[in-house]
Amino acid sequence: MKTFEQKLDDYARLITSVGANIQKDEPLLINAPLEAVDFVRMLAKNAYALGAKDVSVNWIDEEIQRLRYEYAPLEVFEEVPEWAVERIRYYGEKGAATISISARNPELLKGMDQAKIAADNLSKSTAMKDVMKYAMNDINTWCILSIPTVGWAKKVFPGLPEEEAVQKLWEAIFAATRIGEGDAVELWREHLADLKFRGEYLNEKAFDRVIYRSSNGTNLSVGLPKGHIWVSGAGTNSRGTDFVANMPTEEVYTAPDARRVNGSLYSTKPLAYGGNLIDEFHLEFKDGEVVDFDAKVGKEVLADLLKVDANAKRLGEIALVPHDSPISNTNVLFYNTLFDENASCHFALGKAYPTCVKGGVDMTEEELEGIGINDSAIHEDFMVGSKDLSIVGIQEDGTEIPIFENGNWAF
Repeated sequence: MKTFEQKLDDYARLITSVGANIQKDEPLLINAPLEAVDFVRMLAKNAYALGAKDVSVNWIDEEIQRLRYEYAPLEVFEEVPEWAVERIRYYGEKGAATISISARNPELLKGMDQAKIAADNLSKSTAMKDVMKYAMNDINTWCILSIPTVGWAKKVFPGLPEEEAVQKLWEAIFAATRIGEGDAVELWREHLADLKFRGEYLNEKAFDRVIYRSSNGTNLSVGLPKGHIWVSGAGTNSRGTDFVANMPTEEVYTAPDARRVNGSLYSTKPLAYGGNLIDEFHLEFKDGEVVDFDAKVGKEVLADLLKVDANAKRLGEIALVPHDSPISNTNVLFYNTLFDENASCHFALGKAYPTCVKGGVDMTEEELEGIGINDSAIHEDFMVGSKDLSIVGIQEDGTEIPIFENGNWAF
């Protein structure tokens, strides 16, 4: 049986060789919380062994972040310094791979001034919109992963002592990322091949729209643009290097026609956004736009999210994830979108991936808008999957083909 240290080494190797797939002479930027210092060093060592030219780290201190919200004036949150944007642009232009560790305490900013949070989210989304292209267009390699931090682990396992909660979260992460007794790299190659098969099947059907129905009240019609592409877990950057943007990933996804969404959509898991939780919410769509909404938890936060810009009320991603998956089967609510979105079918509000439509990367913003590809300063995933969710694909001639039955693949 593998020791914890062996599993940790497998995880670091998986992230650098499959997730970010570091190439010889390629720079690497790592975004990470201070608590991840030991694991970041493992990533750096593996990256250099694979031939990375240089490894730089952008450290994040959550305690400093909270103090900033507590004491800094509102105007501080209304602008983003140019150097913060230029740092991303610099590494983007250098062709650097990016590894980001997502391990934020989901309630870090609970009780903080909502006006500051809204201003910060808006200013960052607006300032970073242009440099989002390096990831959204798959120009460079990028990979998001998680490791436990104390604040996050205590939220997931509130009844356990800190050390035990962190260890239990490690075990859940290993299970979700297929780290165990087998060869993790080989297991992931097999998994990615299965996702590719699903995507190819859906692309062959060339659906005009899909219909979602669930007993919780979801009854939604989502139009799909002509030439849409269902993309599986692995992407390819502009230089032809394969990579996996999310570790873990269980999804096959595409871009909806942001003008052709109608009906009711109910969430099935909490959404951690801006250091706060939004839970038990639903959205009403008409002609692609959210025209009404409600939430039992975080309604004000949801309202701020929907008004970031004109297209924040429209969908930018539709993703299919079976209810019977390693992440879902952990029976853990992670309060972390990276994991929870890969345990459940989900949508995203805001910007769509141009890579999800034929020729999209080479289209102008006007051309993308003309075929229904949404553009926004945000891209926020939220979960809608359930054990009784059904999804039916409808082709242009009206033929109906089951995609999901009882929460799982129908093919």
